[in-house]
Amino acid sequence: MSDAPNRRPDRSERPEESGDPWKRLPSMAPAAPSAAAPTKPLRRPGGPPAGSPVGAPAASGAGGPGRGPGAASGSGVPARAPGAGRVPTPVGPASAGPFPPGGRTVAPSPLDPGASLDPHGIHRTLREEFPLTYDPLLRAWVLSRYADVAAALTDERFTHGHRPGDPPCARAHVDVDVEALRAVTERTAYVLARRIAERSQADLVADFCHWLPAGTVAAAVGVPYRDMMRLVRGRAAGALAGECGGQIAVREKALASFLGNVLADPDLVVALRDAPAGLVARAWTESLRRDPPVQIAVRRTGAEVPVSGGVVPAGASVALLVGSAGRDPDRFREPDRFDPFRDDPGQLTYGAGFCPAVLLAGFEAEYALRALFTAMPRLRLADGFRPVSTGLITRAPRSLIVRPGG
Repeated sequence: MSDAPNRRPDRSERPEESGDPWKRLPSMAPAAPSAAAPTKPLRRPGGPPAGSPVGAPAASGAGGPGRGPGAASGSGVPARAPGAGRVPTPVGPASAGPFPPGGRTVAPSPLDPGASLDPHGIHRTLREEFPLTYDPLLRAWVLSRYADVAAALTDERFTHGHRPGDPPCARAHVDVDVEALRAVTERTAYVLARRIAERSQADLVADFCHWLPAGTVAAAVGVPYRDMMRLVRGRAAGALAGECGGQIAVREKALASFLGNVLADPDLVVALRDAPAGLVARAWTESLRRDPPVQIAVRRTGAEVPVSGGVVPAGASVALLVGSAGRDPDRFREPDRFDPFRDDPGQLTYGAGFCPAVLLAGFEAEYALRALFTAMPRLRLADGFRPVSTGLITRAPRSLIVRPGG
């Protein structure tokens, strides 16, 4: 790590993200429709087929638990301007009519222009009006409500997914020395914090968040510091945590969002400066809820599954909007507010079972705060700087400009 302020590591220094299991998602580019999906064009009642190419399969069956009608289906248009391309299909009694309340006739896409900078408006519309819709850009059905996304992440009818901490993952890990992981995380965090403490200005993403997850894994398996960026995503990571060892890039993004959320609120900085581990853990869970590093998880159905707004057909690709689910007001009060003290906590990034990647992520959040505040008691964001998250599939601030000396 260089001591030059605000320098981002060269591409040659940065670990390759292709080793991260969560990055190996199915292609987001338009592809041929699933063989399981019906190809009969959709029709408005009393009108012509909706859309010129063959549409996506229509939602069938009565709406599941939710907030009203709103299942939508795709027009098959491969590219479009925001809000163009899909008409909703009726859900429930025919007398209810084909359109959702308010007369809206199209569903936005999580890939619409501008979604990288601000996906939350799109997510809100999907949750409220289109809880089940087919997106031709994703070539997948889209679920956006907390109840549906949370169920899909563990329901055995959804296959081809891996989430650290879920039961299959937990059964794969044995002989993990938890206290050793805690010790190497603490030591690595303090080393990194001291390296930037004397600077007038630093970027915590480039100079701290990027290095802590990789350095922790390297130290845990005895890889020399000088070799960690070359080896940590291969042999070293696999030796520690198997398939979960490649979670380094996800943990880096999660840590950047966590530090950004804490440092953006001076009162929260005071509350967490010497906080017990339990309170830091609550703040970490809250950050994973509000700003999850993985925004979209992809699964495939092995059978028909009733959800809010309709039924997902068997053999279909499903995009789970984890970022939308974490801000669902039916599950969380004031969901857009970062509040470690909330009494309705929850997050969907990690499962609840034992996993080294989950443990390391929590340790890194805790010791990042302790090391940074110990080495830099007056640490604060630079004047006029506010963290800005970007990204569609994964999401986090690209920089966190701070003043180590206050």
